[in-house]
Amino acid sequence: MSTTDSLQATLTRAGQRADRDTHFEVEQLYYEEAELLDEGRYTDWLELLAEDLVYWMPTRTNRLRRQQALSVAARGEAAFYDETKESLAWRIRRFDSGMAWAEDPPSRTRHLVTNVVVRHADPEQTPQATAEDLVARSAFLVYRNRLEREENVFAGQRTDLLRREEGVLRVARRTILLDQNVLTAKNISTFF
Repeated sequence: MSTTDSLQATLTRAGQRADRDTHFEVEQLYYEEAELLDEGRYTDWLELLAEDLVYWMPTRTNRLRRQQALSVAARGEAAFYDETKESLAWRIRRFDSGMAWAEDPPSRTRHLVTNVVVRHADPEQTPQATAEDLVARSAFLVYRNRLEREENVFAGQRTDLLRREEGVLRVARRTILLDQNVLTAKNISTFF
């Protein structure tokens, strides 16, 4: 197959569902990620993230049906998280320093990930993507228990841009959209 044919085949896959093996690989990445987060192995979790990571959780508001496009904050507007790999590493170092009072004693979490759909990235739809990248959407439920009686449940969806680096899939972009727009939690020091 010539380079032109290979490029054409890659572009024709854009937006199509990934094959069974790729889908399985993405699911295994998510299960490993959930295990690392639930075990509090945050430094190991950072290894699953690309160096140029964008980790974003916008806020949402209740809008009339005709205004649904405005219900999720745009880039640069209010967000629960608007992080890079470096800023996430800083947060994790703070956990370990004993200065993060919201996580001392640490929360117990359980991350459940489901409804995983993996597609080949379409650079026309996702400008920061290349034709070799993947876009994965998943639903999540995160249960958090802190101290004796504090319980929180967070539900939502994630849309990830996954990039293969040295043969390993890494999360390059993550957009987290919570189903709730008013958080009843005293703090939000949980990673999604």
